[in-house]
Amino acid sequence: MARKEKVQATKKDDFKDAVVDFFNEHNKGSYNYKEVALELDITRRAYQYMIADLLDDLVLEGFLVELVPGKYQASEITTASEGVFVRRSNGKNSVLIDNGEVPIFIAERNSMHALNGDRVKVHLCAQRKGFEPEAQVVEIIEKKDQVFIGTLKVDKNFAFLQTDSKYLACDIFIPKNKLKGGKTGDKAIVKIVKWDDEDKSPTGDIVDILGRTGENNSEMNAILAEFGLPYVYPKNVEAAADKIDEGITAEVIAAREDFREVPTFTIDPRDAKDFDDALSIRQLENGNWEVGVHIADVTHYVTPGSVIDKEAEKRATSVYLVDRTVPMLPERLCNGICSLRPNEEKLAFSCVFELNEASDVINYHICRTVIKSNRRFTYEEAQAIIESGEGEYSTEILQLDKLAKGLRQRRFENGAVNFDRTEVRFEIDEKGHPISVFFKESKDANKLIEEFMLLANKQVATAIGKAPKNKKAKAFVYRIHDNPDPDKMMNFAAIASRFGYKVKTKGKRSDMNNSLNKMLAKVKGQPEENLLSILAIRSMSKAVYSTVNIGHYGLSFDYYTHFTSPIRRYPDMMVHRLLEKYLAGGRSVNAAKLEDECKHSSDMEQLAANAERASIKYKQVEFMADHMGEVYEGSVSGVTEWGLYVELEENKCEGMVPIRDLGDDYYEFDEKNYCLIGRRKKRVYQLGDKLKVQVARTDLNKKQLDFAIVDENGVPQVSVNKNGEVKTSSGTKNGSKSKSKAKSKSKEKAQKQSKKGSKKRK
Repeated sequence: MARKEKVQATKKDDFKDAVVDFFNEHNKGSYNYKEVALELDITRRAYQYMIADLLDDLVLEGFLVELVPGKYQASEITTASEGVFVRRSNGKNSVLIDNGEVPIFIAERNSMHALNGDRVKVHLCAQRKGFEPEAQVVEIIEKKDQVFIGTLKVDKNFAFLQTDSKYLACDIFIPKNKLKGGKTGDKAIVKIVKWDDEDKSPTGDIVDILGRTGENNSEMNAILAEFGLPYVYPKNVEAAADKIDEGITAEVIAAREDFREVPTFTIDPRDAKDFDDALSIRQLENGNWEVGVHIADVTHYVTPGSVIDKEAEKRATSVYLVDRTVPMLPERLCNGICSLRPNEEKLAFSCVFELNEASDVINYHICRTVIKSNRRFTYEEAQAIIESGEGEYSTEILQLDKLAKGLRQRRFENGAVNFDRTEVRFEIDEKGHPISVFFKESKDANKLIEEFMLLANKQVATAIGKAPKNKKAKAFVYRIHDNPDPDKMMNFAAIASRFGYKVKTKGKRSDMNNSLNKMLAKVKGQPEENLLSILAIRSMSKAVYSTVNIGHYGLSFDYYTHFTSPIRRYPDMMVHRLLEKYLAGGRSVNAAKLEDECKHSSDMEQLAANAERASIKYKQVEFMADHMGEVYEGSVSGVTEWGLYVELEENKCEGMVPIRDLGDDYYEFDEKNYCLIGRRKKRVYQLGDKLKVQVARTDLNKKQLDFAIVDENGVPQVSVNKNGEVKTSSGTKNGSKSKSKAKSKSKEKAQKQSKKGSKKRK
């Protein structure tokens, strides 16, 4: 944004023309007084305050609209605008106007019953002094296709769905003739078909009955449906996969490099069924090492535009929940034909490297191959060989480990960020119930595979993206990772400093990342390790797919893509097809169409990650429900205006201490410093604080886990009875089921009030 010439003025009105010109020129953005002053090169504090007063005057004149306190926008583009409706079950609906930065409140009476994600046309209401601006929906332009998940309650003459959604406050009415056999207590998927202005609740049709609420299969499928992800595989696609000939002809082998006699093996998790990568290694006559990164040649079997391809493109990724994998490809392909199983001839797309003892890449080439894996290793088996130096193919594995460690060291020297978090996993019984927690650590065997996959992905992207001089690079799929947000990094550095760690937030990328890596190394094994690791990751941008290459910040690579997992990621299939085309001298594909496919893949990847987290959260709540009333050590992992998030040290389960249960004081949220401060006693709860907490409440439908803080005498600040009613240490009553607001002056009065509330509920 070009900065204007410095305004010469001494009175408020002297700035008016410049401010009006600024908003006329930038009529699609919203700005606060400091941003306006900066653009007008007004630096004196007194003059900046004049700008603030002038903005309020222009609101009264109708020239500007104050979207939220302190944010202003030219009014002519907001009185009638389009945007996306945001519905919330707490009634705080809003609209996010196109090119707007902040949501504008919409009361339910002014919503036309728009649903979350609907595209709407709105009219900005005349603003009342001292009140936040409001908008009114005047037209629903485009309805978002969506469903709601919940539990059915069937009465004699009608039925309704009690939703689990945070986007809908009311239940959905279901006509008796639309139940599809659903009964009270069934988990169901419902689509809203009508919601007239005079109706308090919408009317819906049942899309599917998932099973009984609380049963593992029903709940896992409900999580998938909640995020719009498929939970069954289409029969016609599976039938198409069954017709594929898995035989490898002599003609196919003759057109490929033959690696069947080269020592080759896979290293995967012990429960893996789809093996989409294998490594081969042999020593060359010059003493260097040839390492082949062999990737399942999925696109040899899946042709563009086929029913299998269309389904894979729509899904874009396999989804990994706590207890299952929802595959992108039919099982016959992902676990059979394409899987690089031992002692079977398989087709691969390979990146073959020549490396010296110092892990320098001397040469490489990309080719299609035929391989035959000699052995399937689990990570545990490979790790045992690395640690003991003994075992089958120990020479090959130890050499690969040595080369991988050289690659890894150089990557970090070049400024890659070393995120190495412990992952929480659940041991579940035959019914899907979690019975114990264990932690998945990344050891040398995991890192061995990781380094060679990174090397192949980097080399493939470089081969296509780094065009010869005076030539334009062809359209390609890159995995990009933008620089972190400076404000988030500053906030993270401030929090890390409270624990005694220093993190650079300015200077060269390599210096900043080396500083971050040193901090992450120092925090290893410390109580605050998980907290600071999470916050470091949150300060980073999200990696996405794009045709516009900006490099990968976290890996410190100028070129990077995803080539190594075509069984479970559609972008890898796209990369394989582009490689085949370009290596044969083909012309560049349409970049705009490719970008659309990249965006879809990024969106589906995010949905899959959200579903995975939801399944983990569900299992955490289910697991902790078996430990109600038990006391654990934990640390504050998040602070919000509605309470404290606490992560338990023993099992990494995270729950909330609701602010309503902090009965010893009135607490205020300090957003800047991520802490809650007691108004009277000045007690401070902040990130990283060590707390002793008791498991107080679990709600599987909402995936909510509540803790109660245990004081120094071992007494919880709240007690919860069998009805879910909560008594705080200050004697007030509040809770998930009893919400009486009466202040009790005696124990007897409090009991009466609680009973009265109980009768009303019945």
